[in-house]
Amino acid sequence: MQESISLTDARPILTQLPERLAEGQGVVPLTRHGKPVLAIMTWDLFEAWLETIEIMSDSELMEQVLEGIKQIEMGNTRPWEEVKADLDL
Repeated sequence: MQESISLTDARPILTQLPERLAEGQGVVPLTRHGKPVLAIMTWDLFEAWLETIEIMSDSELMEQVLEGIKQIEMGNTRPWEEVKADLDL
């Protein structure tokens, strides 16, 4: 788990957290009385989570994704060059 920071300790370093997150930690848990109460994350990571939730909330799309995975596992794939040609890429 990532290193957590107490709310009290986070106040004076709040402006430094974007750089800390960009250096690879991704998420910083903030604690109150030793228990996690907030998570600070990069905006890119937040948007990625929202997109993932949106995709996973779409049952029709998830059925298509799972069917695609099943087809790949069965070996039902096409060469990339063939797909590009079909799409005029």
